[in-house]
Amino acid sequence: MDSVTQLALGAGVAAALIGPHAGPRKAAIIGAVLGTVPDLDVFVPLGDPVTDFVLHRGPSHSLVVQAIVTLFVAEPLVRLVRGLRDHRVATYLAVYLCFATHALLDAMTIYGTRIFWPILPEPVGLGSMFIIDPLYTVPLLVAFVWALCIGQWTARFARVLTAVLVLSSGYLGWSALGQRIAEGRGAAALAAFGVDAERIIATPMPFNTLFWRVIAIDRDRYLNLYVPLLGDAAAITAYAHPRGGTLLACSEAVEKATVLTAFSKGFFKLWEVDGRLRVSDLRMGVTPNYVFQFDVAERDGDTLAAIAPIRIPAKRGAEQRDIAWLWSGILGERVVRPAEADALYASEIGVRGAAPTAPPSSACSPG
Repeated sequence: MDSVTQLALGAGVAAALIGPHAGPRKAAIIGAVLGTVPDLDVFVPLGDPVTDFVLHRGPSHSLVVQAIVTLFVAEPLVRLVRGLRDHRVATYLAVYLCFATHALLDAMTIYGTRIFWPILPEPVGLGSMFIIDPLYTVPLLVAFVWALCIGQWTARFARVLTAVLVLSSGYLGWSALGQRIAEGRGAAALAAFGVDAERIIATPMPFNTLFWRVIAIDRDRYLNLYVPLLGDAAAITAYAHPRGGTLLACSEAVEKATVLTAFSKGFFKLWEVDGRLRVSDLRMGVTPNYVFQFDVAERDGDTLAAIAPIRIPAKRGAEQRDIAWLWSGILGERVVRPAEADALYASEIGVRGAAPTAPPSSACSPG
């Protein structure tokens, strides 16, 4: 999740646990700092853009590592903050939960988080929350600002803070349920289209949990299905796009390409742009404006030669053209997305330019 959300969540957790002893203002500040700490790993260079991408949210987000670090953070707080000297258990618990809730909240997003590293090094990513969601963040932020404005613990603040933490946790639970509903509706739509997808995943569209994108991998193409939870099956629109499978055979010899395709859990696109092999993670960003995409090789005749990976930035302002369409989807309306209109998939018109293809050949031709 975004830094403001993590800061506000850490502040809320610390205020609930040590606010009665240290005061809500001091507890909220401590929690805000601790809730931000795990993301400091972004400032540690790991060698190249691809490695930085796939290894972010690593040890600093591990529940195991955080338990160890808690020992070195909580004890100084007990000794330095007068109100905590007789509340060692609450302080240790607050420190650990500020770290742990950060990691667990990140694991609700699609990117993935290595919460069990090094025991289970693979990232965990439920994907039921968008990285910025005002309905989740704003109540926490209000409680944080309130805590900064009062010096003494009060019963009224305690009631409000409890309600905020309960409601925010309930919202996370709703997001997981909403994801299951969206996946189910997406799978039903695919079945109606006669598409037998290899894998599907549902992720929320920006800033909400009422409008979802279901990504389906179908051999040499992928489909985006946009599913409004407030609409019926007729409100779902689907778009089919080429996935670049003919480049797969050659990309297997490019180390960074295989790293990226593995990290994406199969939700990737390969394409050739200006003679270079580009790998895009389909899970983050919306076609054609992917958030994470990298050029990892360049054409050398019929082969692809690895190059130092280059991250290709997303186009600024591209999402602004989707605001009206996004709002319509949140309200449950069926609206064709302008950016994908040429790839619209509908049973009454068939598939435009996206019919199933044969399995990828060994030729390194553009996809």
